[in-house]
Formats: sequence, C-alpha cells, structure tokens
Amino acid sequence: MTSKMSSKMSSKMSNKMSSKVSSQISLEPERYELKAAPVYRFDLARRDFFKFLGAGLLVVSALKHVAAAQESGGARRRGDDSLPKEIDAWLHIGEDGTVTVYTGKVEVGQNIRTSLSQAVAEELHVPITRIELVMGDTQLTPFDMGTFGSRTTPTMNLQLRKVAASARDLLISLAATQWQTDPAHLVAADAKVTDPQTNRSVEYAALLKGQQLTQTLPAQDPLSPAANWKVAGQSAHKVDGRDFVTGKHRYPSDQTLPNMLHGKLLRPPSFGATLLSLDTQKAEQMGTLVVHDGNFVGVAAPSVALASAAVAAIDAEWKSEPQPSSKDLFDYLRKNTTEGDDPTGDGDRYETGSVDKALASADHHLQQTYTVSYIAHVPLEPRAALAKWDGDNLTVWTGTQRPFGVRGQLAEAFHIPDEKVRVLMPDTGSGYGGKHTGETAIEAARLARAAKRPVKVVWTREEEFSWAYFRPAGVIDVKSGVTADGTITAWEFHNYNSGSAGIRTYYDIPNQKIVFHESNSPLRQGSYRALAATANHFARESHMDELAHTLKLDPLEFRLRNLKNERLRAVFQAAAKRFGWGASKPTPGQGFGMGGGYEKLGNIATFAEVNIDRKSGEVKVVRVVSAFECGAIVNPDNLRSQIEGSNIQGLGGALFEAIEFNNGRILNGRLSRYRVPRFSDVPVLDTVLLDRKDLPSAGAGECPMIGLAPAIANAIFAATAQRLRSLPLVPNGLKLS
Repeated sequence: MTSKMSSKMSSKMSNKMSSKVSSQISLEPERYELKAAPVYRFDLARRDFFKFLGAGLLVVSALKHVAAAQESGGARRRGDDSLPKEIDAWLHIGEDGTVTVYTGKVEVGQNIRTSLSQAVAEELHVPITRIELVMGDTQLTPFDMGTFGSRTTPTMNLQLRKVAASARDLLISLAATQWQTDPAHLVAADAKVTDPQTNRSVEYAALLKGQQLTQTLPAQDPLSPAANWKVAGQSAHKVDGRDFVTGKHRYPSDQTLPNMLHGKLLRPPSFGATLLSLDTQKAEQMGTLVVHDGNFVGVAAPSVALASAAVAAIDAEWKSEPQPSSKDLFDYLRKNTTEGDDPTGDGDRYETGSVDKALASADHHLQQTYTVSYIAHVPLEPRAALAKWDGDNLTVWTGTQRPFGVRGQLAEAFHIPDEKVRVLMPDTGSGYGGKHTGETAIEAARLARAAKRPVKVVWTREEEFSWAYFRPAGVIDVKSGVTADGTITAWEFHNYNSGSAGIRTYYDIPNQKIVFHESNSPLRQGSYRALAATANHFARESHMDELAHTLKLDPLEFRLRNLKNERLRAVFQAAAKRFGWGASKPTPGQGFGMGGGYEKLGNIATFAEVNIDRKSGEVKVVRVVSAFECGAIVNPDNLRSQIEGSNIQGLGGALFEAIEFNNGRILNGRLSRYRVPRFSDVPVLDTVLLDRKDLPSAGAGECPMIGLAPAIANAIFAATAQRLRSLPLVPNGLKLS
C-alpha cells in the first residue's frame, strides 16, 4: 500500500467507520446464495465469549440509517432506498486533485473498475486518470450486498453518476459564491470551474482545499443523457491494466505480512464426514501449530511445504455415511424434492390460462426432458485469505464477491460484532459466482487467532474442486402444444433443483404452467455465472428447435412468429443477419443452430456453426455470432470482451464440463481430469452490439452465456439429426449411429 493511499484511508476511517448490519445474509435475490452457507461456527468458552463481546457497546457511525435499512428485507431488495445520500460517503477530492471514489462493489476480472471510473469522469468532468476507486473495503465503503447478478452497472454505475453530477454542480455553486456571479454562467471541465465571460478559472481541489462534500444528493438527478456522453460510451483502456500484464498487481494470494505463517487444513475423506478420533503428535513434533476445533483441524507453519507435510502426518479417523453418485443424480433430484409454498414470491411458480385445455385442442404435442450436470467454477486464482488479529479486531484480505457478507460470516463464526471485522478485497483472479462465501477467510482467521500471528491460507486446485460449491445440476421437463400454423398455445415447464433464474418464457403463449421444484442436493451448490438461466434457456431453446422441426418450419421464423418483445426480436434478427442465416445450405458434417433469450435486463441471440468429424465423432464449434443489447453501452470494447468471455467459458458447460462423484467424493477434482475450454477450442467469435442510448445501462456479465449451449445443441442436430438433451453435450465426443 502506498503512503499516499494509506494516509487517505486513515483519514477516511476516522470519518466512516462501518456500522453494524445484520449478519443474516439470506435475503439476497439469488436462490442459491442460500445453499452455499459457510461450514464453520466455532465454540468459545463462556469467558472468551464475553471477552470478545466486551460490554456490548457498538460503534455507530453517520451511516447508521444505512445499516438499519439493510436489516429489513424490503429495503435490501429495493437497493437504492438504502444507499447513503451524502456525497462524501462516495466521493472525496483531495488537495492534490485526486478524486477518490468509494464503492462496496469489487473487481473480479470483469473490468468494472474502469467503467465505474468512466461514470464518475463523465459526470464530474475530470480526466479518468485522476480517479482512484477504493473497492470492497468494509471499513471504508458503504454497505453493499455484493457483486453478483449483473447489478453493478444498473445500480452502482447509476449511483456514482448521481454522486459525481451532484458534486460537479456543488463545485460550480461554490465557485459562483466565491466570484459573486450566477452559477448558470459557469462551466465545469477538466477538473476546474471556468467563467467564460471573465476567463477566470479555479481547480476543484483549490475550491475545496481538502474539505469533505457533506451535502446530500438532490431529489432531481442532474445526469447527462447517454446521447451526450463523452467519456462514458467510449472504449477506455483498463485502469491499471499494465500492472496486470506485467505481474505487478498483487492478488489476494500474493498478500503478505511480516511474521506471517502459512495455513493448511485437514480435509475429510468425503462430504459430511464426522471426525471420530485424532492424533496430532507427529505434526506437533515437526514444530507446527495444530488447531482442533470440532471438525476443524488446521496447521500453521512458517512455510507451505512444512504445513502440508504436517497435515499429511496427522492420523485421523472419520465416519462417513453412504451418499448418491453422479450415475444416479437425475433420478435422485426428482425423487428428493422439498416441496412447499413460496413465501418470497420470487417466481418459483407461474400459471396463466389452462394448459390442460390448450394441450387437448393443440394440433401437435411435444414432451421432452433435459438435464444439466454439476460444474465447477475453476477460477484462475483459487480461494485465498490472509488474516490478522489486533486484540479483538480482525482484518482479512481475501478474494470475495461479497466483502460485507464475508464480514458477517466471520463475525458469526467468532461470536464478535461486525464492526470488529474488516474485510478487504484486492482485485481478484475471477469468481464467476463461486466466491460468495468466506470459508478460506474463516480458516485463516481461526489459525491466526490460535497462532497470535498473521496466517495466510491458499487453497490448492484440488481443494477448489472438492470443497467449493458447484453450479446446481438439474432436470427439466417440458410439455408443449402448438397449432398447425406454428402458434404455441400451451407450455408446461418443470425445473428440478437447478433454479428459477430465467425460468419464465419470453415467448407469447396464452396458457402456461411453470414450476421450480427445490431438491435436496447431494453436493454443495451455489451461484454460478447466469445461475439457472443457462439450464432453463438450454431446455427452452432446445425445445423451440424441436417444435420447429416437428412443424417443418425454419427455427428463426418459428421463434419470431411467437415473439412480440421488440428488443429480443432485434437481437435475433441482428445475429441472423451477421451469421448469414438461410443464405447457404450446410455441407455434410456441418450444422447451424441458434439460441437466445432475456436475463438480468440484457437480451442475447447466439448463432453457432459446428463441424462434426464423421470418423472420430469430434465436435468442433467453428463460429459463434452473438448479438447483445443491454441499453446504453458504457464501454464498447469491455462489453465485447464480456460477451466473448462468456461464450468461451460457456463452451465448457455446453460441451464437456461435468463433476463426477461417488459416495461423497469428487472423482475428477483436478484439471488433468476435468476438461475446461482450451485455446484450441475457441471458435471465431463475431459480436454485434446494439447500443440503445434511449434505455438505462444494464449489466453484461451473465446474460451473454445463456444462448450458447442451445445454439450448439441445435447445430449438432442440424448436422447429424441427433438430438442431445443433456449438458454437457459431448463429454466424450459424439457417438454417431
């Protein structure tokens, strides 16, 4: 940390100590945030418990109204109602002219640091190079639920634009007062206010002289319309991009502290195993610290090698219970549902019209089942955390998409108030929804508390595969009815376990019954990029292709015939045009397919071309064309990268990624056994961006992925007449009949 940033942060801390918020984090709008709860809660002796709690006094800051709002589910769901209204909660202009911006959102490779900087630069009228973002620090930034659900652009980008615009107008007002003139005559540009009539100008920094902008945001948002953007809407270079490509950037796994130890954990042989006996004598004789707390057994040592050797020397006996295997997975999910009413009304069940009557009168019927396997997140950087205790205060550096959520989990695990915990999130090596929980942070903190020294824990790749949570597997049953002219009249859709994201159809169907059935999952499952929208779109768009084939209609024509949503129609038409749909007939072994939909306020249509080797059964995705629309585009180059990155990652889940397990053990928990996309798998990627400056900006981290799997499956059918209804489609190549 530079001395300049350190002094700024110290100043900020004195004014903005985080207030206590509820440690209950189950109100998040994504169902599978609830599934992936942390696995530790430590027991403390009674005297230690009261020592940590102290006299029960809480440090309450000026943001206490924010905390109170966050403790109510309604306010947390509304989002904007609970955001701080004071400008200085978000932005500070230093005496050197540096604009420091504070946000609880985090950078996990999606380049949101750049687009948020663009938002501030646009409205504040300062060069982007003068802006420094402090992100994901629970002691410095306003409370934030987390970086997930493609919510950063539609919420935080907008919030920081409001803050920057308000600060700009306030600075103009200050200059007008100083010069005794009408503020309407003044212009803000290039970090200064100018009076064109007199040519007087003053730097923002000189106006403020380091003082805080304590005013509240106005009721009316003085925002620049997207059509007038000069910084936003343009392709800007990645902030600190040179540090990432030269290796200067320090990820969570690179963090160090003086006198630091390294931690390793003793893992059970299978999920849910209970520790029966433990002999740590050999490990302790190696000069390491061994911590045993319930099922938690960890080692802290001066080196990773010594910690690993000590863990290997521990003699432990575990009790395991019989568990399902991947061979029986889909039957298991069907038979082990946890049915009940949905008190949250989050879209788990939707009915309109009469599906039974419509099916009875339909000219054609189709009923099929589609399945999706568990898959792993495989982040480039495994989970990592560095923890240190200062008395009863805990500080943790870790890679997480939810710093405040992890703060709450740490506080709960150690029975201490939230304000005793500080979580910092250095820009981390990807997450994909897999870094929402704080197991690694808790592990490092537990070892550090026992060692009375800082401890760093970095998971191995094998731990990442086995002890993180997975994208939920699922079974989806679809039943439909259609008239002879190609009008869908009935739609029944049942999803078992994978989730309700993207479950509602966007096609215009008068009679629908859509139900999500939650199941007892045999594996720990949680958020994954696009959540269940990938599974639900795969089933829906594959079924649409099957219906079109049944009716002998062109798949694009059939979709458009049943689709009134103009934004979705636009992306399908734009992608079809760029792809050249219908312009030529495929050659033998060649197939074309499409898929698309709506998710997280974005609209996507993806067209794929595949080639099938008739001898080996190898499936090669040759070309992918995607058309995407998410309102007004903030950074075109970065948006294109998000779409293309989604398609590359999506190749794995579409073609070959699947977790294999048996009796509570992962069987392919290393990269040599778990197939992820390689450079040789990447097709030609052609991306069409539809810029709607008349619409608010939406996120792009998740939606672009959902069209790929059905597009590939439909292209394989076009090439071979084989209909594949399970993801991954070809884990061992295509078996040609």
